[in-house]
This record gives sequence, structure tokens and C-alpha cells, in this order.
Amino acid sequence: MHFDSFIASLKNEQPPEGIPPLLLSLWYDGKGDWEKSHEIAQDIHSKEAAHIHAYLHRKEGDIWNADYWYRRAGATRPTCSLEKEWEELVLKLL
Repeated sequence: MHFDSFIASLKNEQPPEGIPPLLLSLWYDGKGDWEKSHEIAQDIHSKEAAHIHAYLHRKEGDIWNADYWYRRAGATRPTCSLEKEWEELVLKLL
């Protein structure tokens, strides 16, 4: 799947079949379903999942918690927009 087709899939009611769980988490966030996105990300134990978890808490405004998860991901909180961070996370996982 390419970035453009991932973005286009956000117009659909259901996610694309067979996308990996971390991309699924970002798909739900892209649809505006923070809760579903968080539910998926928090149950995966990897640096990539920790980064998504951090992004979600940054988006929520819980900066202390976000910084904890960025550290778990081996990253620091970015200064870019949330939209840019979301795009970078999607691109990294595609």
C-alpha cells in the first residue's frame, strides 16, 4: 500500500483488509477515533507502538504521559505539527 491509497482509504467506513495493527491504529486516528487507535497501540509492545502511543498522548494534550512514551520509543517529542507527525508515522510503517 502507498501513502496516497492509505489516505484515500480514510473515506471508507472500514479499514483496508489485512493492514498491520500499527497502521490500523493510525487509520482509526486518521478517522478521528482516538479511543480505538489508543486501544490498539497500547496492546502492542514495540518501539513503534510506543511511538504511536506517545503521539496519541501528545494529541490528547497529556504531555507528561506522551514524553514517557517517547522515551520508551527511544525518541523525543517532536516540534512539528501533529498532522506532520501522523504522516511521518504512517510513512515509516508503510
